[in-house]
Amino acid sequence: MNLDLFEDSPQAAGPLAFQRALDDWLRASAQAGQVRRDSSASVYEHMWSALAQWCVGRGIALDDITAPDLEAYIASRGGFDELTSRYALRLLRLVERVMEHRRLAHGLPANRAATQLIASRAEVRFAGSHGRDPLPDVLSATEARRLVVHLCDSRPRPGAAGYWQELRNRASVALMLGAGLTPGDVRALTLDGVVAEGGHVAGLPWKLRLPGNGNSPARETPIAPWAARLLAAWLQVRAQQRIPGPMCFPSTKSAGKPWGKVAQYTAARGVLLAAGIEDVEGGSYRLRHTFALRQLRRGKPAVEVARWLGLSDPAMMERYRRILAAPVELA
Repeated sequence: MNLDLFEDSPQAAGPLAFQRALDDWLRASAQAGQVRRDSSASVYEHMWSALAQWCVGRGIALDDITAPDLEAYIASRGGFDELTSRYALRLLRLVERVMEHRRLAHGLPANRAATQLIASRAEVRFAGSHGRDPLPDVLSATEARRLVVHLCDSRPRPGAAGYWQELRNRASVALMLGAGLTPGDVRALTLDGVVAEGGHVAGLPWKLRLPGNGNSPARETPIAPWAARLLAAWLQVRAQQRIPGPMCFPSTKSAGKPWGKVAQYTAARGVLLAAGIEDVEGGSYRLRHTFALRQLRRGKPAVEVARWLGLSDPAMMERYRRILAAPVELA
């Protein structure tokens, strides 16, 4: 068999077909002046490589990608709840453009998978529109106060079944609203990342150290006092229960294993519903967005808030400025 000929086939399912499709599109886009910076090309290559590895691992040929395939891939990266709509839109637009270039170059049938998925998700469809972008979605002042009251005043009783899990869930949600953490940050936070030394109240956590990941650098972020008290209560119970491991919010009591994406999402959703927050489909990012807006309304510099959130591009703070006219107040 002529392997080179097989890999060159437009219908090839291997990684070389994915790589050549991207290379061809990047070359054509650079010649047309559409991709002008090496940094942009590097971002596209990283996004495409991750998608290619996922598809090849599941035997999905480049030309056979469907909208459900793309949705499953996004779910594998944390889903629309964890990935920003802007990132999802950029990924899907990349797939859309590479596939269209491939269609024209090889005379293939059109593949509208990315276009279909964009059309089906309003939060993604409008993510690039300054005038119609519905994001960031935030809690109303009433919802925020209701959630804080629920988290702080309705704690589970010691000794009750599932007590440690309920307190863990509430403390983790408190850090999303009171410290701007993402769901991924919640799962990655370690005990060493909780800083209590040097604060105004002895022994009370006042800031967090978060490890870097592929989307944001390592950073520190302050904790709202009410959230810090809830975190301290959780850490006390965690120590009393002798839960092992370095994770601040482990998934299991016996082994202290890291919290899984689905389990953590389900736990956060349950807390929001119990607090009377009916619209939970916006995901946990609503809490992080509310934290950011609260800090901006308090007069904190956008660059500082961006650093707390782990946003490497301060220009992204512009999306918060567009809704500052709507007050967001926390108890």
